Amino acid sequence: MSVFEKFDAVVCGGGHAGCEAALAAARVGARTLLITDNIDTIAKMSCNPAIGGVAKGNIVREIDALGGEMAINADATAIQFRLLNRSKGEAVRGPRAQCDKDAYSRRMVRVISGMRANLSVFQATVTAVIVRNCLAVGVATNVGLDIFGSTVVLTGGTFLRGLMHVGSNRISGGRMGDFSSKDLSESLEKHGIALDRMKTGTSPRISGTSIDFSACEEQRGDVNPCTFAFHDDRGGTFGEIFGAADRAVLDASFSGQRSCWIAHTTQKTKEIVENNIGRSPLYSGEITGIGPRYCPSIEDKCVKFPDRSEHRLFLEPEGYSSDEWYINGLSSSMPMDVQLDILGSIPPLRMAKITRPAYAVEYDFAPPTQLCATLQSKIIENLFFAGQINGTSGYEEAAGQGLVAGVNAARKAMGGEMMVLGRHDAYIGVLIDDLVTNGTFEPYRMFTSRAEYRLSLNHGGADVRLLPFAEKFNLVDGDRLRRTREKLNTINLWVERLAREKFESKAIGDWLLQSADAGTIAFPNDFYATSQTVRDEVIHRLKYAGYLEREQRTIEKLSQLDNVKIPPNFDFTAVVSLSNESKQKLQLHRPLNLGQASRMGGITPVDISLILVALEKFRRT
Repeated sequence: MSVFEKFDAVVCGGGHAGCEAALAAARVGARTLLITDNIDTIAKMSCNPAIGGVAKGNIVREIDALGGEMAINADATAIQFRLLNRSKGEAVRGPRAQCDKDAYSRRMVRVISGMRANLSVFQATVTAVIVRNCLAVGVATNVGLDIFGSTVVLTGGTFLRGLMHVGSNRISGGRMGDFSSKDLSESLEKHGIALDRMKTGTSPRISGTSIDFSACEEQRGDVNPCTFAFHDDRGGTFGEIFGAADRAVLDASFSGQRSCWIAHTTQKTKEIVENNIGRSPLYSGEITGIGPRYCPSIEDKCVKFPDRSEHRLFLEPEGYSSDEWYINGLSSSMPMDVQLDILGSIPPLRMAKITRPAYAVEYDFAPPTQLCATLQSKIIENLFFAGQINGTSGYEEAAGQGLVAGVNAARKAMGGEMMVLGRHDAYIGVLIDDLVTNGTFEPYRMFTSRAEYRLSLNHGGADVRLLPFAEKFNLVDGDRLRRTREKLNTINLWVERLAREKFESKAIGDWLLQSADAGTIAFPNDFYATSQTVRDEVIHRLKYAGYLEREQRTIEKLSQLDNVKIPPNFDFTAVVSLSNESKQKLQLHRPLNLGQASRMGGITPVDISLILVALEKFRRT
C-alpha cells in the first residue's frame, strides 16, 4: 500500500488503543493506515509494566474473545502471572501479568508489521483532522502530507498539549522523551469538539542493584498461571500458540517467573512530603487538570489520609534484561531533591539510584458525552475516539475502546452495521456506556463495582459470552469460531448433566448451589478430560445459577428501554413537567435511547415516564 492512496480507516496513535484499533480494522477487512509519532515506541508501557488486574483482566479476556491482540501479547511476554482476589468470589477475581516491557512493545510491532494484507504503518505527527461538510475525510501531518481515509480514529493518549511536571520544571510532551501535540487540539476545537484537561502521573524507576530486597516482602507468581488468552479456543497447547520468535521469552517466563516485592513508606516519608507540599505542582496551583482518584500520588496520599503513617509500595521488575524497577504506589510530581529524600526514607530504598524521575503529565481530553456508543463523534461523522483522549486511564481500558473504535471505523467505511456492546455483554460495554452516557470528570478506571451484571461478566466465560459478536462482525477466523461453538455446546451439555448427576445421593448441581467447595466433589472422570476453562465455566454456571437467572431477568426487562429510540430532532425542553435540570442535561447530551437516558445521573424513573409519553405524542405528529 502507498500512504498516498485513500484508506478505509486512518488510525492516529500507536499506543494500546491505536494498536488494537488498527489491527481490528485490518482484520475486519478495511485498508488501514496506522500513523504514529515514533514506530519504535508502539505499544510502549509508559507507566507500570503490567497488564490486567481486577476488572481490567476481564477487559483483556474480552479483547481476546473479540479477536484482539493484548491478551496473547501479554501471555507471550509475561514474567509473572497472578490471579488477584483468588480467595474471594469469582465475580471479583482478575488475572494480572507483569510483562517484559521491551518485549511487549517489540512483539506488538512484529504483529502489526506482519499484517501486510490490509495494514500499513507511517511515522509522522498528525496535526489536524481534515473535515468537509461535517465529515472527517483524512488528516494532515507535520511532514506536509495530507492522508485521506473514509474514517479517522484518534487515539492521542496524553499527547494533546501534553505538559510534564517535575517540581517547578515544566517539559512539553505527553511522555518523557516524546512529543506534545498542540496543533491537533486546536484543529479539534476549530471543528466544534470541546476539550478539557486531565492529569496523570508515573513513579520513579530505580536500579535493581540498588534495592535492599532483604528488607522487602517477596510476592511470587502463581505456580499454575491463569493466562489471558483462551488458548483452548485456538486448538493448540500454550507453547504451540506462539511463533518461534516468541519462544525465548515464553520459555524464560515459565522456567522462572520474576518476583515482585512489597515495601512501605514511613513516618519520615510523610514528614518529607508535608514539609515540601508547596513545591508540588499539584498543590502549588501549577497543575489544573484533575488526577486519577484511584491511583493517587504520594502527595495526595499524605494529604488526604493524614492518619496513615505508612503506605504500601510494590517494587515491579521491568523485564528480564533490564535492571530497572518500577515503584508502584510512589507516583509523584515533586522536585528531584525531594524525590531522592523520599526514597532515602524508605528502608529498602535508602541506597536507591533513580534511573528515570517521577513526573506528572497534564493533557487535553475530549469529554466522551460527545460520542455515540460506537465511539463515533456526534459532531463530526466518520471520526472515532478511543483511549485516554476519552478520559480513561489504563492500558486495558484504552485497548478495549481501540478495538471497538477500529471495528466500527472499518464497518462504517465498508457500509456495514456497527458494533455496540451493552452493559450486559461485556465490561467494555460498561466502560463505553459509562463514558458516553455520564462522561467523566477524572481519569476513569474500571472496577467490578461499576458492572451491575458482574456475575454474568466473569472473565473465564468471555469467549463464549461474546461469541455472537465475534461471529456477526467476523472478528476471529472460522476455525476458532468453530472451536468456540463446540466449547459452548460442551459447557451447556455438562451444565445439564451435572444438574442431575448424583454425588453422595444429591445432585452435583445442588451441592454447588449450596456453596460447596468444588474440590470436595467427585466429578465424573470424563469431566476432567475437558479443558480447565470449560470446567471453570460449568462450575460457575451451576454454583451461581439462581443469581445468574435473576440477572438475566433484569437484563431482559431493562433492554426494553434500550429498544425505545429517541429521534435526533426530539426536543427535551418541550417535555411537560420535566424539571429544568433534566431538560438541560438531556438536551445537552442527547441520549440515543430511553435506556441510555435512564442511566444518566439525576434522571429519575418519573422523568423516563414523562419522556416516554412525550415520545408517543412526538411520533403521532
